[in-house]
Amino acid sequence: MKKLFAVLAALTLTAPALAEPKIDRWKTPHAMGCMLLQECTEGVKEIKSFDDLASLMVYNDEKLEEEFKDLLGEMNRIGIGVFVADAKYFPPGHRGVYHTVGNNFFLNYTYMNDSHVVLKVMRHEGWHAAQDCMAGTIDNNNIAIIHHPDNVPTNFAFQAEVAYSSMPAAIPWEREAIWAGHTPFMTSNALRACKATDAMWDVYPPTPLTGEWLIDNGFWNGITK
Repeated sequence: MKKLFAVLAALTLTAPALAEPKIDRWKTPHAMGCMLLQECTEGVKEIKSFDDLASLMVYNDEKLEEEFKDLLGEMNRIGIGVFVADAKYFPPGHRGVYHTVGNNFFLNYTYMNDSHVVLKVMRHEGWHAAQDCMAGTIDNNNIAIIHHPDNVPTNFAFQAEVAYSSMPAAIPWEREAIWAGHTPFMTSNALRACKATDAMWDVYPPTPLTGEWLIDNGFWNGITK
């Protein structure tokens, strides 16, 4: 055993440390990109369980625990990585981000002082993961809307149009993500439908354009059960 510890100690002392990329300006898209690509890892902690999450946030409402556990359980099942990261990686106003390429979701540590806010962010960004799944599989780099735009409640559609007025192309996806962010269990139910089979489209029949794209790319046979 002493010999084993000696070997481990030697490895620790001799192994070269991987240098973090140089970031000239924090709280910029460049800094966020470094985090998303997992090249910047300082101040980034992976969340594996509700206990991990609760240890980092001000948990001020025990009634939320069931949904937190449900969301984390579905994200873990699908293979979505969940992280809490230092505010330096997020441009102003960004509370969280989901990365379709890495299937990772990052929470801004600044907002961990209120579990209600954290849950809304997890619902919102988790919905983007469900949209990822809707576009064929969680392992691709595409996202598709899940609900027909006419079905999104007017107040949430309006919020998206105001919040993303400078990015109008994002509005169709953000309308329903904002809706999900305010609706208990809406996101975890959508993630539950994200499986290796076509169960996603049985639960959420694709819109005509999405359906056409799924058929053309071999993801769906055009039939819902």
